[in-house]
Amino acid sequence: MEVVADALRGETVARELEETATPGTRLCLATGATLAPCYRLVRDLTGTELLLLDEFGGLPPGDPGRCESMLRRHLLDHLDSPPTVGLPDVDAPDPETAAAAYREILSKGIDLAVVGLGRNGHIGMNEPGTAVDAPTRVVELAAETSANAGSYGASISPTWGITVGFAELMTAGEVWLVVTGPHKRDILSQTLTSPIGPDLPATYLRSHHNLRVMVDISAAGKR
Repeated sequence: MEVVADALRGETVARELEETATPGTRLCLATGATLAPCYRLVRDLTGTELLLLDEFGGLPPGDPGRCESMLRRHLLDHLDSPPTVGLPDVDAPDPETAAAAYREILSKGIDLAVVGLGRNGHIGMNEPGTAVDAPTRVVELAAETSANAGSYGASISPTWGITVGFAELMTAGEVWLVVTGPHKRDILSQTLTSPIGPDLPATYLRSHHNLRVMVDISAAGKR
């Protein structure tokens, strides 16, 4: 595990993402407030394949709170050459079948997963209580995760979603955990020091063979 702390106003992640994402690279990307400033600075992901980490269910297509919508407005809409994008089909009649179809797409492998850290220790929509071998699946959202959708502009509060599971994340070639802001300081500390287990799913990432933790100074507790 490598921990990198700097100002991290987005430049570091954006630059290294462009350098890492050569044609043919399969990227699994989170969305949200932490990564938006990073994605806005990315210009070239030509030839890559992007796989969305998770998606809220129950929101209408095009809703600003959907993860797909955030990925488009923060990243895809300003890329010089839009890459191929894979999404879980939360609008399908049977969400379980949609999750199984997304597992099949993910079974081809993930080269790099870029994820954020939830305040309750979730990664994606893998809430506390998630097992390390949990696959990509339909999940019930914690109240805090549901409320997050409202801060992203969602028209309603979703109660479920489809998320990439740790079963797939732990087989990725590399994982970047990006954490910013003083409000994430305590949960970051817990993630790096608490016993690995389902109470804080983010701790599972410490067992990954190639984890990079990229944090800003405020989240690291430095001035």
